Amino acid sequence: MSTYSVKPEDIQRKWYIVDATGHPIGRLAGAVAQVLRGKHKPMFAYNADVGDHVIVINAGKAKLTGKNKQDELVYWHTGYPGGIKSVSRGKLMKTHPERLIEKAVWGMLPKHKLGRATYAKLKVYAGEEHPHTAQMPESLKIGRDK
Repeated sequence: MSTYSVKPEDIQRKWYIVDATGHPIGRLAGAVAQVLRGKHKPMFAYNADVGDHVIVINAGKAKLTGKNKQDELVYWHTGYPGGIKSVSRGKLMKTHPERLIEKAVWGMLPKHKLGRATYAKLKVYAGEEHPHTAQMPESLKIGRDK
């Protein structure tokens, strides 16, 4: 018996929607990263992008847990010399909560070409509205919602 190899025509992508209300950001990011990579499918392969698209809504209503999570710094670089920037997670949660969730999910994906292609299938919105109703996303239950 030969080993099964995933072919591009065998991959069927779905759209899922996740409500982030009340979920800890780390647990939410872990569940979303697994669906983006396709680890929930029996045809999962490390060398192929078999994952699904994920829409995260209500990012502003997610939780930061732990004692120092509000004060912990998030770093990024502008690309210019001396361009390292930082902001606390608490302030970022108030101003741009979608960036905080995107950064958490990116941290759980592989850092190569396949990881970037996987990350492109993530859409995060701070509020309830999103422009992806035409894709008819299914609700994805994570954590205590299962």
